[in-house]
Amino acid sequence: MTKIKFAIIGCGRIGQRHAGHINEQAELVAVCDTIEDKAKVLGFDFKVPYFNNLVDLLASNLEVDVISICTPNGLHAAQTIASLKAGYHVLCEKPMAINVHDCGEMINTAEKMNKRLFIVKQNRFNPAIVEVKKIIEEGTLGEIQSVQLSCFWNRNENYYENSDWKGSKELDGGTLYTQFSHFIDLLYWMIGDVEEVHAIVSNFQHQSIIDFEDAGVVTLKFYSGAIGTVNYTVNSYSQNMEGSLTIFGSKGTVKVGGQYLNKLEYQNIQDYVIGELPLGNPANEYGEYQGSMSNHDKVYANVISVLQNNGEIAANGFEGLKTVEIIDKIYKAASKNA
Repeated sequence: MTKIKFAIIGCGRIGQRHAGHINEQAELVAVCDTIEDKAKVLGFDFKVPYFNNLVDLLASNLEVDVISICTPNGLHAAQTIASLKAGYHVLCEKPMAINVHDCGEMINTAEKMNKRLFIVKQNRFNPAIVEVKKIIEEGTLGEIQSVQLSCFWNRNENYYENSDWKGSKELDGGTLYTQFSHFIDLLYWMIGDVEEVHAIVSNFQHQSIIDFEDAGVVTLKFYSGAIGTVNYTVNSYSQNMEGSLTIFGSKGTVKVGGQYLNKLEYQNIQDYVIGELPLGNPANEYGEYQGSMSNHDKVYANVISVLQNNGEIAANGFEGLKTVEIIDKIYKAASKNA
């Protein structure tokens, strides 16, 4: 079977990671970055042509099936729409965009062009998350009544100062978009849509460095009737501490924890025991800090399955939109308390 051909827009750390996974499962045919050195180096490493702007890449005669968007958050929408209009499928990194309207435009364009729009949500593939999602759907936990999401990471001054976009309201969007959108996605995916939000956010340690909050406390009411809290910060002293989700059901309680929602830390379920789970992939390494688990291999396997075997998209545009919508609700609620 002919390999699916990918081009990458954005040759930073996450673009480099995408390139490696493409090379293992498909074919990388081009890379693009407005910073020529980044594009040139990645193109040289994978022996493919490089471009310095998206217009030239889309106008080229290269045979491409999918454009992988690995650029700053605020560029995702425009680049996705341009790629779809040029006739390509798109795999877009999280967050899908940084406002709900842009997400809608991305979805509408994909439908008009009859192209697939995939959103990277790699934490859905964490073994403990997969198992808990299954037992929720099977009713093993009974009625889900409340949830607690804890996101306690460290992002120091160097993290922001060594980037030309992180911390910017226009290109980054906010801490929930860049650091914790995967966590918000899991709330939607596992518990459901959010009806009501109350929130307080603050910037304690990054006042002169970033344009938005570095910590927040959120209460949620889901349409299902469940209630929940989100407590998040990038001020955990010196290092990442925890990324956890605790779910309280009428028939059981479970906690998925560790630093990256990668360990089953607690279970007490009526007439049921979750057995030993696969170890899963390690966290993404980014020099002096780590990010979420590295499941991009599974993301690409899903894209290939959909395009070659009519498989089901693991995270579609509508789900990407719902994550952005919930984050938008949180920030709007927080603005009322500013």
